[in-house]
Amino acid sequence: MSTAEIAEAARTWLFVPGDRPERFAKAAAAGPDVVVVDLEDAVSPAHKDAARAHVTDWLPRAGVTVAVRVNAAGTTWHDADVATLAAFAGPSLVVLPKADSPETVADVLAALPDGSAVVALVETALGVTRAIDLARSPGVVRLAFGSYDLAAELGVDPDHAPALAPARGNLVLASAVGGLAGPVDGVTGDVRDHERLTADVTAAAALGFAGKLCIHPGQVAPAAAALAPSPDEVAWAERVLADATEDGVALVDGRMVDAPVVARARRIVSLNRPTPGAAR
Repeated sequence: MSTAEIAEAARTWLFVPGDRPERFAKAAAAGPDVVVVDLEDAVSPAHKDAARAHVTDWLPRAGVTVAVRVNAAGTTWHDADVATLAAFAGPSLVVLPKADSPETVADVLAALPDGSAVVALVETALGVTRAIDLARSPGVVRLAFGSYDLAAELGVDPDHAPALAPARGNLVLASAVGGLAGPVDGVTGDVRDHERLTADVTAAAALGFAGKLCIHPGQVAPAAAALAPSPDEVAWAERVLADATEDGVALVDGRMVDAPVVARARRIVSLNRPTPGAAR
């Protein structure tokens, strides 16, 4: 699979601080679909250079799919982050924070090898309003939701789901318009509360999200489980696909099956396949 194809299929995305190389292997061992080495929020200004050096050292030998969250465009560190990735011969997968402009996406990709891809991390009010433009931008393979930063800008509680429901819905719609997979939901802050994590993932999935940002290795397995369709859902979808006809309406379990229902069944079956992390 190409970098872009892995990003499109990935459900679990685990952050690891770029200045903590001793944690890189542990993050990979947790089995996320993508390990996200963070050069932004998790790294203090004094450690930015060291974090870039650790990326340069680990990326060629990681043995797993790695994305790098660079610092936002316009910051002191952004250009150096992108230049670090540009030095690699192969394509990079970049998580672009504070994404709000297709032009910024284009600038990042222009500096990187062919085949590189961007996950647009939407975490500002401006970014939410421009989500469709971002989703349609060449090289953007996924939208992700920065719930905590957006909540801070709006002055709302990031754990109060209704406050951010309009923004989440906007990212789902934008992803559909742009032909992208469902967006990746933001983090669950309490790394010990797996019940809360599962509830957060389930609620986001019900809106149309298809991935989760994780901040602790222990969050990966429960997030992956919550994103996978249940056995009952898979059985229903297989019955729908078995009984569906090309030229008419069928009944499955006493309910009408038409083209939208068949499309939903196909999506459920596709979600039942192993993800890149599970396949390792």
